[in-house]
Amino acid sequence: MAKPQDIKNIGRYEILKQVGQGSRGAVYLGRDPYIERQVAVKVYRFPENAGPEEVAKYQKKFFVEAQSAGRLTHPNIVAIYDAGLHQDFCYITMEYVDGSTLERYCDRQSLLPFEKVLKGVFRVCKGLEYAHQNDVIHRDIKPSNIILSSAGQVKITDFSIAYIKRGPSTLVKGLFGSPSYMSPEQVKEEPITENSDLFSLGSVLYELLTGKKAFEGESEYSIMYKIVNEDPVPVLEIRPELPKVVAQILDKALAKNPSERYQSSMDFAYDLRLALRSLRDTPRETHDSELLSYVQGLPFFTTFTESQINQIFSACNVIRVEKDKTIIEEGEIEDSFYILVSGQVIVRKGGKDLTTLDKGVVFGEMAYLTGEARTATIISKGDCILLKFSSTLLNRLSESIQLLFFKNFTQTIIRRLSKGT
Repeated sequence: MAKPQDIKNIGRYEILKQVGQGSRGAVYLGRDPYIERQVAVKVYRFPENAGPEEVAKYQKKFFVEAQSAGRLTHPNIVAIYDAGLHQDFCYITMEYVDGSTLERYCDRQSLLPFEKVLKGVFRVCKGLEYAHQNDVIHRDIKPSNIILSSAGQVKITDFSIAYIKRGPSTLVKGLFGSPSYMSPEQVKEEPITENSDLFSLGSVLYELLTGKKAFEGESEYSIMYKIVNEDPVPVLEIRPELPKVVAQILDKALAKNPSERYQSSMDFAYDLRLALRSLRDTPRETHDSELLSYVQGLPFFTTFTESQINQIFSACNVIRVEKDKTIIEEGEIEDSFYILVSGQVIVRKGGKDLTTLDKGVVFGEMAYLTGEARTATIISKGDCILLKFSSTLLNRLSESIQLLFFKNFTQTIIRRLSKGT
């Protein structure tokens, strides 16, 4: 590969300067002459004396990043614009973010304000939720792969070892990720799920709050041993001034057993939102606007405008239900209905499980519409986040919004009848 100062063009992109360096390549600030915008150009060189088969293997690994992140369009994920081959290396062209990675803020002398840390990790949760919904698991969440722009935006980058759950599998045996941020299942080379990323994000949150890695050691082996067998020093021992809820969030995010961990990014984000709300000078409207972006993506609300959803927030309660809790009891008379924002619930009738409902569905609407007793029991399969509506509050909304609710209720009932559930 040519020396950095000698590279003038990569593909159609004009190279302005080098902005980063890695073991296998570099990142440049470039310019797209067609669209006249600045871009980041990430190049990847092959090992010297590599044969054709080895080159093909490295090419495939590199383009996983383009394939993974290229399918994702989200404000909290660095956008991929292009990918290709140039001379003896591969390159990916992506959104240029003017700022620095969170690695800069992991030192005790340069920690970000507490509220800014929570807001930043909240936005990472939003990006991960979107990636996971699109069947992409990042597998390498760490401070150096999260960028904080000069304008305050937070963006996830570097999907080079991501696992795409659909299509040709990129999940091969071996250790992937950065040792200090791996989940226990990654260390043990066990199957990973979306909440493997959440363990890594919990490690990032710990480091941003304390200036210390959650799992430190003299070697990679000692670090991985601690990840599997030991808990980090309690965050309140290092920073006793932090709210207790933060310690509880970290305990759950860093649970060794995946089933005891946050089951979705939305669950993680919800608790961060509660922690932010506990701060006296943080207005409620700020957090409702953050929740709005999640609710807008639910199937039930696709026909609602942003303004209408904001009004709906005044007619519902956002509640969290732990695993194996009864939400609705068969035979009870109650006029509330629910929309499942995160998690899963089990529908049970006469002591027999009928089906499992996923996030985005509405349930309990028949009792609301008819005023009759509940015909089934609903139990949380894992931790769930719900929007709970009562007839009294819903009746205060405008007729246009109520009509949209009734229209969606009708469509929901028709779909269930067609499925026989």
